Amino acid sequence: MNNLPVPASPEPRYEYVDVPEVSSATAPNLEIRKLLGFLLKFWWVPLISVTLFLAGAIGYVLKCTPTYVSQASLWETEKFRLQEGAQFSEDPQNHIGNLTESLKSGKLARLTLENLQNLMTNGIPRDKDGTPLKVKLAVALAPKSSVFIVTAKASDPTYAQTYLDGLINQFIKFNQDIRKVVSGDTLASISEQVLRMERDLKTDQDALTTFEKSNNLAILQEEGTVAGGYLEKLQTQLSDYHLESQLLEAAALEKGLNGDGATNFAGSLLDSLREQNAAPSAVTTGMQSAYQQVGLLKIQRERLGKYMRPEHPKMVKLNEEIEAAQKLLELYGTQSRQQLATTREALKMKSDSVQDSIKEWRAKVLEANALIAEADHLKLNVNRTQSLYDRLVSLLQNVDIGRNIDQNTLAIMEPATPAERSYSHELIAVALALVGGLAIGLGIVLLIALRDDRFTSLSEVNAALGNSVVGLLPEMASKREGPLLLLEPNDSRYMYAESYRSLRSALLYFTPGSGRPQVVLITSAIPSEGKSTIAANLARILALGGSRVLLVDADLRKGRQHESLGLKCEPGLVELLHQPDHLDQIVQRDSMENFAFLSHGNAAGHTSDLFLGGAFDEVLARMRRQFDYVLLDSCPVFAADDAGTLAPKVDGTLFVVRSNYSSARQVRESLELLRQRHSRILGVVFNRADATARSYDYYKYAAYHESDGGPRNGAAKLGREKQKAESGKTVEG
Repeated sequence: MNNLPVPASPEPRYEYVDVPEVSSATAPNLEIRKLLGFLLKFWWVPLISVTLFLAGAIGYVLKCTPTYVSQASLWETEKFRLQEGAQFSEDPQNHIGNLTESLKSGKLARLTLENLQNLMTNGIPRDKDGTPLKVKLAVALAPKSSVFIVTAKASDPTYAQTYLDGLINQFIKFNQDIRKVVSGDTLASISEQVLRMERDLKTDQDALTTFEKSNNLAILQEEGTVAGGYLEKLQTQLSDYHLESQLLEAAALEKGLNGDGATNFAGSLLDSLREQNAAPSAVTTGMQSAYQQVGLLKIQRERLGKYMRPEHPKMVKLNEEIEAAQKLLELYGTQSRQQLATTREALKMKSDSVQDSIKEWRAKVLEANALIAEADHLKLNVNRTQSLYDRLVSLLQNVDIGRNIDQNTLAIMEPATPAERSYSHELIAVALALVGGLAIGLGIVLLIALRDDRFTSLSEVNAALGNSVVGLLPEMASKREGPLLLLEPNDSRYMYAESYRSLRSALLYFTPGSGRPQVVLITSAIPSEGKSTIAANLARILALGGSRVLLVDADLRKGRQHESLGLKCEPGLVELLHQPDHLDQIVQRDSMENFAFLSHGNAAGHTSDLFLGGAFDEVLARMRRQFDYVLLDSCPVFAADDAGTLAPKVDGTLFVVRSNYSSARQVRESLELLRQRHSRILGVVFNRADATARSYDYYKYAAYHESDGGPRNGAAKLGREKQKAESGKTVEG
């Protein structure tokens, strides 16, 4: 009896189930695992490519000419250097580069070959074109030293050593010759400059001598000093005259503005400037006395005027005395103006005379200074030319000494060693072959992995389709040929059986909004993905759980479920669609309780058009009422349109994906086609997963199933195995 409730409504419920989005964080790890998996699977590809490349490298090594290496060493010797002597200098940063390029230069090669042509009795070895054998040179600086290692490589050992010896000797000699040429050119250039400077020095000295003959420098300097002092005295005197003239002008201006009273002060100031030690003049004394008298009389008249009338005799007398005193002041003013005019004329004559003297003495000073400056200029020219001449003579002596002293710092430390066979070229060829072969092989495997989108693990399915896997069925090895046997009660393949029990639990406890599915379609993208085996085993495992199960072979073209169950092909689904009331008569049963089977029947000439009529809907309704679960085994989505026609009519669809067989692109397109038909995708069943993989940990604990080995269960197990061997119940969709 069924211990689970049957859905209340006999009508199917359709729902579109969206697949969760894939997390991009797991993509790199999945790609790495996939690449490693392909590398383990196609390990022979890198092996073959490395083998082929090594074979080519070995052939190349066997055909190539052997290489012999000879070494010599040069070092920077210590040289005695003269202080302040002319020395050759080199750029230390480019020293090794200059040395390398010099040794590799064509000029040194020609000089070396010319020298070897005379020394070697057998002549210079030549290649097949008649040219001298090529010698490869390399220069390296020994660590923490000034020793240069020169390496020569050639195909002739004797020639390699002889050429290297001749080359380094030719290099030393060439450097010496170059230094002599450079020092000789320098010496000639400096000598020419010395002669020119000697002529210039003689010309400057003659000019100075000629000047000194016509001019006495001591007298000129003395005259210049005296003339300068007297000129300074004249300048001071002229300044005094200018000051007196300005004072006179001021006095005249005051007289015009203020009257005769101002003349008193101006005259007094003029007398004090002209003759500070002499007594004041009579005009000045009388003017001061008259001015004082007028002031006293005016003060007395102002005092008496406060209480006397102007007609009073005393007032009249005071006015007469004041008038007489003012007349006297006018007389003194006239004399003062005449005296100012005379004084101003005299000052003008003195100023003119001093200015003329200043012009005369200034010309004398300028003439003396010009002669002294000319003498200093001639002396400066002589001193400068003498200094340059002395330096050139000293430099000429240093260059002459440096030319005769060997300043070459490079010397031969060790001559060329006997040439030895070098295998570096061969090792490089082998190493390149290994690296190249491995890279090509890995590239081929990578290309295969990138182009192959078949699922190889559960993580790849989840990454490509979201976390939609509801069943994981392992790959089971079989000793007999053909597909695996169907599940039986107390099956000994405990891992295989437990995987189907897990799929059954997922179907029984499927709890999205539409409730537990009753009519389930099982399909795949392409043939041979195991959907028929999964449909049969799932139906049998549901029946073992107590549910009334009907397995329907809805593959009208290639259905083989009746063969795997050992039942009849006719009558079946085609006949039932013509006679919907004969469900109980057409459905077949075997020895398993609660399990029923409906074959496809005589499907000759029939297509999926049968599933579109009302007869099929009536048949489905009858199946819902009589069975707890109805499993429809349909053809693949890309094989025919049967699955696309059936999917909208059922409660849900289980989509089968086979490991290392199903293409991700085909699976996505199939699921998209089913979704376009508004099908309810229950989930994906990942079939034939690698049970030996480290990531597969389901139902590997055999100790939980060892209780089946008792006497009674052991006999039952032997009976089941015998029954399987006799019946040969197999199926693969």
